[in-house]
Amino acid sequence: MTAVEELRRGDAPAGLPFVDFVYMLRDFGIMTGMKEVLDFFEGLEKGLAGNLDELFLFARLVFVKKPEHLDRFERAFSLFFYDIDLPRVAEGDPELIHTKQFREWLEKAMRDGTIPRGAMWNMSREELIKKFWETVKEQMEGHHGGNRWVGTGGSSPFGHSGMAQKGIRVHGQGGNRMAMKVVGDRRYIDYDSANTLRGDNIRQVLATLKRMVPVGAENDLDLDETIRSTCNNGGDIDLVFKRQELDRIKLVLLIDNGGTSMMPYVNVTRLLFSKVKDRFKDSEIYYFHNTIYDVVYKDAMRTKPLKLDKLLGYNEETRVFILGDASMAPEELMYSYGSISFDLEDRVPSLERLQNIAEKFKFCVWLNPILKEEWDQTYGAWTLNKIRGVFHMEDLTLRGVKSAVDYMRRKAVK
Repeated sequence: MTAVEELRRGDAPAGLPFVDFVYMLRDFGIMTGMKEVLDFFEGLEKGLAGNLDELFLFARLVFVKKPEHLDRFERAFSLFFYDIDLPRVAEGDPELIHTKQFREWLEKAMRDGTIPRGAMWNMSREELIKKFWETVKEQMEGHHGGNRWVGTGGSSPFGHSGMAQKGIRVHGQGGNRMAMKVVGDRRYIDYDSANTLRGDNIRQVLATLKRMVPVGAENDLDLDETIRSTCNNGGDIDLVFKRQELDRIKLVLLIDNGGTSMMPYVNVTRLLFSKVKDRFKDSEIYYFHNTIYDVVYKDAMRTKPLKLDKLLGYNEETRVFILGDASMAPEELMYSYGSISFDLEDRVPSLERLQNIAEKFKFCVWLNPILKEEWDQTYGAWTLNKIRGVFHMEDLTLRGVKSAVDYMRRKAVK
Protein backbone atom coordinates (compact mmCIF):
# COMPACT_ATOMS: atom_id res chain seq x y z
CA MET A 1 0.00 0.00 0.00
CA THR A 2 1.38 3.41 -0.94
CA ALA A 3 1.76 6.31 1.48
CA VAL A 4 -1.10 8.17 -0.24
CA GLU A 5 -3.42 5.15 0.07
CA GLU A 6 -2.62 4.96 3.79
CA LEU A 7 -3.38 8.68 4.14
CA ARG A 8 -6.70 8.28 2.34
CA ARG A 9 -7.61 5.57 4.85
CA GLY A 10 -6.83 7.99 7.65
CA ASP A 11 -3.54 6.35 8.65
CA ALA A 12 -0.31 8.32 9.04
CA PRO A 13 2.44 6.14 7.57
CA ALA A 14 5.58 5.94 9.68
CA GLY A 15 8.51 7.89 8.33
CA LEU A 16 6.46 9.79 5.77
CA PRO A 17 8.81 12.45 4.40
CA PHE A 18 8.08 16.18 4.40
CA VAL A 19 5.35 15.96 7.03
CA ASP A 20 7.41 18.41 9.09
CA PHE A 21 7.52 20.71 6.06
CA VAL A 22 3.71 20.72 5.92
CA TYR A 23 3.58 21.63 9.61
CA MET A 24 6.14 24.37 9.02
CA LEU A 25 3.93 25.85 6.30
CA ARG A 26 1.15 26.05 8.87
CA ASP A 27 3.53 27.75 11.31
CA PHE A 28 4.13 30.37 8.62
CA GLY A 29 0.40 31.01 8.25
CA ILE A 30 -0.33 28.85 5.18
CA MET A 31 -3.30 26.66 6.04
CA THR A 32 -2.90 23.23 4.45
CA GLY A 33 -5.89 20.93 4.31
CA MET A 34 -6.04 17.19 3.69
CA LYS A 35 -6.71 17.73 -0.01
CA GLU A 36 -3.46 19.66 -0.46
CA VAL A 37 -1.53 17.09 1.56
CA LEU A 38 -2.92 14.22 -0.52
CA ASP A 39 -2.23 16.04 -3.79
CA PHE A 40 1.32 16.74 -2.65
CA PHE A 41 2.22 13.16 -1.74
CA GLU A 42 0.42 11.74 -4.76
CA GLY A 43 2.48 14.04 -6.98
CA LEU A 44 5.66 12.87 -5.29
CA GLU A 45 4.74 9.22 -5.94
CA LYS A 46 4.12 10.05 -9.60
CA GLY A 47 7.59 11.55 -9.91
CA LEU A 48 6.57 15.18 -10.37
CA ALA A 49 9.52 16.39 -8.28
CA GLY A 50 12.76 14.96 -9.56
CA ASN A 51 15.03 17.43 -7.80
CA LEU A 52 14.88 20.26 -5.30
CA ASP A 53 14.02 22.92 -7.89
CA GLU A 54 11.10 20.85 -9.18
CA LEU A 55 10.01 20.15 -5.60
CA PHE A 56 9.97 23.90 -4.94
CA LEU A 57 7.75 24.58 -7.95
CA PHE A 58 5.46 21.63 -7.32
CA ALA A 59 4.97 22.36 -3.61
CA ARG A 60 4.29 26.03 -4.33
CA LEU A 61 1.67 25.06 -6.91
CA VAL A 62 -0.06 22.72 -4.44
CA PHE A 63 0.03 24.76 -1.23
CA VAL A 64 -0.07 28.43 -2.24
CA LYS A 65 -3.62 29.56 -2.99
CA LYS A 66 -3.29 33.30 -2.29
CA PRO A 67 -0.69 35.79 -3.56
CA GLU A 68 -0.12 37.06 -0.02
CA HIS A 69 1.18 33.59 0.91
CA LEU A 70 3.91 33.43 -1.77
CA ASP A 71 6.57 35.06 0.37
CA ARG A 72 5.60 32.96 3.40
CA PHE A 73 6.02 29.81 1.33
CA GLU A 74 9.45 30.85 0.10
CA ARG A 75 10.62 31.71 3.61
CA ALA A 76 9.33 28.37 4.93
CA PHE A 77 11.04 26.50 2.08
CA SER A 78 14.28 28.35 2.71
CA LEU A 79 14.20 27.53 6.42
CA PHE A 80 13.22 23.87 6.02
CA PHE A 81 15.53 22.87 3.17
CA TYR A 82 18.40 25.34 3.49
CA ASP A 83 18.29 26.30 7.19
CA ILE A 84 18.23 29.98 6.21
CA ASP A 85 15.76 32.04 8.24
CA LEU A 86 14.79 35.02 6.09
CA PRO A 87 13.16 38.05 7.74
CA ARG A 88 9.77 39.28 6.56
CA VAL A 89 11.15 42.46 5.01
CA ALA A 90 12.48 43.39 1.61
CA GLU A 91 16.17 44.05 1.06
CA GLY A 92 16.94 47.66 1.98
CA ASP A 93 13.90 48.05 4.22
CA PRO A 94 15.02 49.79 7.45
CA GLU A 95 12.42 47.74 9.36
CA LEU A 96 15.01 44.95 9.22
CA ILE A 97 16.67 46.22 12.41
CA HIS A 98 13.50 45.39 14.37
CA THR A 99 13.41 41.75 13.26
CA LYS A 100 14.46 38.72 15.29
CA GLN A 101 16.71 37.55 12.46
CA PHE A 102 18.71 40.79 12.44
CA ARG A 103 19.17 40.78 16.22
CA GLU A 104 20.34 37.16 16.21
CA TRP A 105 22.71 37.81 13.32
CA LEU A 106 24.20 40.87 15.02
CA GLU A 107 24.75 39.02 18.30
CA LYS A 108 26.44 36.14 16.47
CA ALA A 109 28.55 38.49 14.38
CA MET A 110 29.85 40.20 17.52
CA ARG A 111 30.49 36.89 19.28
CA ASP A 112 32.53 35.40 16.45
CA GLY A 113 34.33 38.67 15.71
CA THR A 114 32.88 39.18 12.22
CA ILE A 115 31.86 42.61 13.47
CA PRO A 116 34.14 43.72 16.35
CA ARG A 117 32.17 45.35 19.15
CA GLY A 118 34.17 48.54 18.88
CA ALA A 119 33.65 48.76 15.13
CA MET A 120 29.88 48.24 15.41
CA TRP A 121 29.36 51.57 17.17
CA ASN A 122 31.05 53.33 14.26
CA MET A 123 28.84 51.68 11.65
CA SER A 124 25.68 53.37 10.44
CA ARG A 125 22.33 51.62 10.37
CA GLU A 126 22.56 51.43 6.58
CA GLU A 127 25.98 49.74 6.78
CA LEU A 128 24.71 47.15 9.24
CA ILE A 129 21.67 46.42 7.05
CA LYS A 130 23.91 46.02 3.99
CA LYS A 131 26.24 43.70 5.90
CA PHE A 132 23.30 41.54 7.00
CA TRP A 133 22.07 40.98 3.45
CA GLU A 134 25.61 40.29 2.22
CA THR A 135 25.85 37.56 4.84
CA VAL A 136 22.51 36.06 3.78
CA LYS A 137 23.56 35.99 0.12
CA GLU A 138 26.84 34.29 1.04
CA GLN A 139 24.86 31.64 2.91
CA MET A 140 22.64 31.12 -0.12
CA GLU A 141 25.64 30.74 -2.39
CA GLY A 142 27.03 28.14 -0.04
CA HIS A 143 24.02 25.87 -0.47
CA HIS A 144 24.02 23.72 -3.59
CA GLY A 145 21.54 21.02 -2.76
CA GLY A 146 20.13 21.94 0.57
CA ASN A 147 21.20 20.50 3.90
CA ARG A 148 18.15 18.44 4.83
CA TRP A 149 18.72 14.98 3.40
CA VAL A 150 15.58 12.85 3.55
CA GLY A 151 15.74 9.09 2.95
CA THR A 152 19.34 9.05 1.73
CA GLY A 153 20.22 5.62 0.41
CA GLY A 154 18.22 2.53 1.33
CA SER A 155 14.85 1.89 -0.26
CA SER A 156 12.83 4.97 0.63
CA PRO A 157 10.78 6.11 -2.38
CA PHE A 158 11.45 9.70 -1.34
CA GLY A 159 15.11 10.54 -1.20
CA HIS A 160 18.44 10.58 -2.91
CA SER A 161 20.58 7.67 -4.15
CA GLY A 162 17.85 5.20 -3.16
CA MET A 163 17.10 1.91 -4.86
CA ALA A 164 13.29 1.87 -4.74
CA GLN A 165 11.20 1.78 -7.87
CA LYS A 166 9.78 5.15 -8.83
CA GLY A 167 12.31 6.75 -6.51
CA ILE A 168 12.32 10.52 -6.34
CA ARG A 169 15.55 12.48 -6.06
CA VAL A 170 14.75 15.42 -3.80
CA HIS A 171 18.30 16.42 -2.99
CA GLY A 172 21.71 16.07 -4.51
CA GLN A 173 21.82 17.66 -7.93
CA GLY A 174 19.52 20.65 -7.70
CA GLY A 175 18.99 21.52 -11.34
CA ASN A 176 19.66 25.22 -11.97
CA ARG A 177 19.34 26.18 -8.31
CA MET A 178 16.25 28.07 -9.37
CA ALA A 179 14.63 27.74 -5.94
CA MET A 180 17.28 29.73 -4.12
CA LYS A 181 17.41 32.32 -6.89
CA VAL A 182 13.68 32.91 -6.53
CA VAL A 183 13.81 33.02 -2.75
CA GLY A 184 16.78 35.39 -2.89
CA ASP A 185 14.90 37.81 -5.13
CA ARG A 186 12.25 38.40 -2.41
CA ARG A 187 9.75 39.29 -5.13
CA TYR A 188 6.59 38.69 -3.15
CA ILE A 189 7.33 40.45 0.12
CA ASP A 190 4.84 43.28 -0.49
CA TYR A 191 1.99 40.83 -1.07
CA ASP A 192 2.20 39.41 2.45
CA SER A 193 -0.92 40.20 4.43
CA ALA A 194 1.20 40.83 7.53
CA ASN A 195 2.94 43.77 5.84
CA THR A 196 2.35 47.33 6.93
CA LEU A 197 0.75 49.59 4.35
CA ARG A 198 2.97 50.92 1.57
CA GLY A 199 2.37 52.84 -1.59
CA ASP A 200 2.89 49.73 -3.69
CA ASN A 201 0.33 47.56 -1.91
CA ILE A 202 -2.49 50.07 -1.63
CA ARG A 203 -4.34 48.33 -4.47
CA GLN A 204 -4.69 45.24 -2.27
CA VAL A 205 -6.13 47.30 0.57
CA LEU A 206 -8.57 49.00 -1.79
CA ALA A 207 -9.74 45.60 -2.98
CA THR A 208 -10.41 44.74 0.65
CA LEU A 209 -12.27 47.98 1.35
CA LYS A 210 -14.47 47.46 -1.69
CA ARG A 211 -16.07 44.61 0.20
CA MET A 212 -17.32 47.06 2.82
CA VAL A 213 -20.73 47.08 1.15
CA PRO A 214 -23.70 47.65 3.44
CA VAL A 215 -25.67 44.47 4.00
CA GLY A 216 -27.98 45.65 6.77
CA ALA A 217 -31.74 45.96 6.93
CA GLU A 218 -33.67 47.15 3.88
CA ASN A 219 -34.88 50.44 5.33
CA ASP A 220 -34.50 52.89 2.41
CA LEU A 221 -37.62 53.43 0.30
CA ASP A 222 -37.02 52.48 -3.32
CA LEU A 223 -39.40 54.91 -5.05
CA ASP A 224 -39.03 53.54 -8.59
CA GLU A 225 -39.65 49.94 -7.50
CA THR A 226 -42.55 51.07 -5.26
CA ILE A 227 -44.29 52.72 -8.23
CA ARG A 228 -43.66 49.72 -10.48
CA SER A 229 -44.85 47.23 -7.88
CA THR A 230 -47.93 49.33 -7.04
CA CYS A 231 -48.92 49.43 -10.73
CA ASN A 232 -48.48 45.67 -11.01
CA ASN A 233 -50.58 45.30 -7.86
CA GLY A 234 -53.65 46.93 -9.39
CA GLY A 235 -53.09 50.28 -7.66
CA ASP A 236 -52.77 48.94 -4.12
CA ILE A 237 -49.78 50.59 -2.48
CA ASP A 238 -46.84 48.20 -2.25
CA LEU A 239 -43.88 49.83 -0.54
CA VAL A 240 -40.50 48.44 -1.64
CA PHE A 241 -37.44 49.04 0.50
CA LYS A 242 -33.77 48.57 -0.27
CA ARG A 243 -30.50 48.59 1.60
CA GLN A 244 -28.66 51.86 2.03
CA GLU A 245 -26.85 52.84 -1.17
CA LEU A 246 -23.06 52.57 -1.11
CA ASP A 247 -22.41 56.17 -2.08
CA ARG A 248 -24.61 57.39 0.78
CA ILE A 249 -22.39 55.85 3.44
CA LYS A 250 -20.11 58.34 5.13
CA LEU A 251 -16.51 57.36 5.77
CA VAL A 252 -14.39 59.21 8.36
CA LEU A 253 -10.68 58.72 8.98
CA LEU A 254 -9.05 60.18 12.10
CA ILE A 255 -5.23 60.23 11.92
CA ASP A 256 -2.73 60.74 14.75
CA ASN A 257 -0.05 62.79 13.01
CA GLY A 258 1.54 64.38 16.05
CA GLY A 259 4.44 62.12 16.95
CA THR A 260 7.54 60.94 15.10
CA SER A 261 6.45 57.30 15.49
CA MET A 262 3.42 58.00 13.30
CA MET A 263 5.11 59.97 10.53
CA PRO A 264 6.01 56.96 8.32
CA TYR A 265 2.33 56.04 8.06
CA VAL A 266 0.56 59.38 7.64
CA ASN A 267 1.20 59.98 3.94
CA VAL A 268 0.47 56.45 2.79
CA THR A 269 -2.72 56.36 4.88
CA ARG A 270 -3.85 59.71 3.54
CA LEU A 271 -3.15 58.42 0.01
CA LEU A 272 -5.11 55.25 0.67
CA PHE A 273 -8.21 56.99 1.93
CA SER A 274 -8.07 59.69 -0.72
CA LYS A 275 -8.37 56.89 -3.27
CA VAL A 276 -11.34 55.50 -1.36
CA LYS A 277 -13.23 58.72 -2.15
CA ASP A 278 -14.08 57.45 -5.63
CA ARG A 279 -15.79 54.53 -3.91
CA PHE A 280 -17.30 56.41 -0.97
CA LYS A 281 -18.39 59.82 -2.24
CA ASP A 282 -18.86 61.19 1.26
CA SER A 283 -15.55 60.77 3.09
CA GLU A 284 -13.56 63.05 5.38
CA ILE A 285 -10.13 63.04 7.03
CA TYR A 286 -9.33 64.67 10.38
CA TYR A 287 -6.21 64.81 12.53
CA PHE A 288 -5.27 64.66 16.21
CA HIS A 289 -2.18 64.31 18.41
CA ASN A 290 -1.76 61.11 20.47
CA THR A 291 -5.44 60.93 21.46
CA ILE A 292 -8.72 62.76 20.92
CA TYR A 293 -10.04 65.54 23.15
CA ASP A 294 -12.89 67.99 22.48
CA VAL A 295 -11.63 68.91 18.99
CA VAL A 296 -10.11 67.26 15.93
CA TYR A 297 -8.51 69.14 13.06
CA LYS A 298 -9.39 69.53 9.41
CA ASP A 299 -5.77 70.06 8.28
CA ALA A 300 -2.53 68.18 8.85
CA MET A 301 -0.97 71.24 10.53
CA ARG A 302 -3.78 71.11 13.10
CA THR A 303 -4.71 74.77 12.77
CA LYS A 304 -8.39 74.36 11.75
CA PRO A 305 -10.30 72.77 14.62
CA LEU A 306 -13.60 70.94 14.39
CA LYS A 307 -15.54 70.47 17.62
CA LEU A 308 -15.93 66.83 18.51
CA ASP A 309 -19.63 67.47 19.21
CA LYS A 310 -20.11 68.25 15.53
CA LEU A 311 -18.41 65.01 14.54
CA LEU A 312 -20.65 63.15 16.97
CA GLY A 313 -23.61 64.64 15.13
CA TYR A 314 -22.86 62.51 12.05
CA ASN A 315 -25.11 59.58 11.19
CA GLU A 316 -24.49 56.60 13.45
CA GLU A 317 -24.01 54.44 10.33
CA THR A 318 -20.81 56.36 9.50
CA ARG A 319 -17.79 54.10 9.03
CA VAL A 320 -15.02 55.44 11.28
CA PHE A 321 -11.35 54.46 11.13
CA ILE A 322 -8.97 55.84 13.78
CA LEU A 323 -5.27 55.54 12.99
CA GLY A 324 -2.77 55.86 15.83
CA ASP A 325 -0.25 53.92 17.90
CA ALA A 326 -2.35 54.48 21.08
CA SER A 327 0.90 54.90 23.03
CA MET A 328 1.27 57.89 25.34
CA ALA A 329 1.70 58.89 28.96
CA PRO A 330 -1.22 57.56 31.06
CA GLU A 331 -2.19 61.05 32.21
CA GLU A 332 -2.83 62.11 28.61
CA LEU A 333 -5.55 59.49 28.39
CA MET A 334 -6.94 59.42 31.92
CA TYR A 335 -6.68 62.92 33.43
CA SER A 336 -8.66 66.12 33.06
CA TYR A 337 -6.61 68.67 31.10
CA GLY A 338 -4.32 65.83 30.09
CA SER A 339 -3.35 67.15 26.66
CA ILE A 340 0.33 67.99 26.17
CA SER A 341 -0.63 70.68 23.65
CA PHE A 342 -0.55 74.11 25.31
CA ASP A 343 -3.44 75.42 23.21
CA LEU A 344 -5.77 72.52 24.04
CA GLU A 345 -7.54 72.61 27.41
CA ASP A 346 -10.19 69.95 27.94
CA ARG A 347 -11.67 69.23 31.34
CA VAL A 348 -13.06 65.88 30.18
CA PRO A 349 -10.48 63.02 30.15
CA SER A 350 -9.66 61.75 26.68
CA LEU A 351 -10.75 58.21 27.53
CA GLU A 352 -14.27 59.53 28.07
CA ARG A 353 -14.14 61.29 24.68
CA LEU A 354 -13.11 58.02 23.02
CA GLN A 355 -15.95 56.21 24.74
CA ASN A 356 -18.36 58.82 23.36
CA ILE A 357 -17.11 58.09 19.84
CA ALA A 358 -17.42 54.33 20.32
CA GLU A 359 -20.94 54.67 21.70
CA LYS A 360 -22.05 56.91 18.84
CA PHE A 361 -20.62 54.95 15.90
CA LYS A 362 -21.17 51.20 15.86
CA PHE A 363 -18.93 50.85 12.79
CA CYS A 364 -15.69 52.07 14.33
CA VAL A 365 -12.22 50.47 14.24
CA TRP A 366 -8.84 51.62 15.57
CA LEU A 367 -5.93 50.79 13.21
CA ASN A 368 -2.55 50.59 14.94
CA PRO A 369 0.77 50.69 13.01
CA ILE A 370 2.38 48.64 15.80
CA LEU A 371 2.18 44.95 14.88
CA LYS A 372 -0.39 43.05 16.92
CA GLU A 373 2.24 40.64 18.22
CA GLU A 374 4.04 43.55 19.94
CA TRP A 375 1.07 45.27 21.60
CA ASP A 376 1.75 43.85 25.05
CA GLN A 377 5.50 44.57 25.01
CA THR A 378 5.70 47.96 23.32
CA TYR A 379 6.26 51.30 25.00
CA GLY A 380 2.85 52.65 25.94
CA ALA A 381 1.29 49.19 26.22
CA TRP A 382 -0.81 50.37 29.17
CA THR A 383 -2.65 53.09 27.23
CA LEU A 384 -2.80 50.90 24.13
CA ASN A 385 -4.66 48.23 26.05
CA LYS A 386 -6.94 50.79 27.67
CA ILE A 387 -7.95 52.00 24.19
CA ARG A 388 -8.35 48.39 23.03
CA GLY A 389 -11.00 48.12 25.72
CA VAL A 390 -12.96 50.88 24.00
CA PHE A 391 -12.51 50.12 20.28
CA HIS A 392 -12.06 47.05 18.17
CA MET A 393 -8.35 47.33 17.25
CA GLU A 394 -6.38 45.85 14.36
CA ASP A 395 -2.82 46.47 13.24
CA LEU A 396 -2.11 48.57 10.16
CA THR A 397 -1.34 45.64 7.86
CA LEU A 398 -3.12 44.15 4.88
CA ARG A 399 -4.34 41.45 7.23
CA GLY A 400 -5.44 44.03 9.79
CA VAL A 401 -7.41 46.15 7.32
CA LYS A 402 -9.12 43.02 6.00
CA SER A 403 -10.04 41.99 9.56
CA ALA A 404 -11.34 45.51 10.27
CA VAL A 405 -13.57 45.43 7.20
CA ASP A 406 -14.80 41.93 8.08
CA TYR A 407 -15.61 43.20 11.59
CA MET A 408 -17.73 46.02 10.12
CA ARG A 409 -19.48 43.63 7.76
CA ARG A 410 -20.38 41.31 10.62
CA LYS A 411 -21.75 44.25 12.60
CA ALA A 412 -23.90 45.25 9.61
CA VAL A 413 -25.72 41.93 9.43
CA LYS A 414 -26.59 41.76 13.12
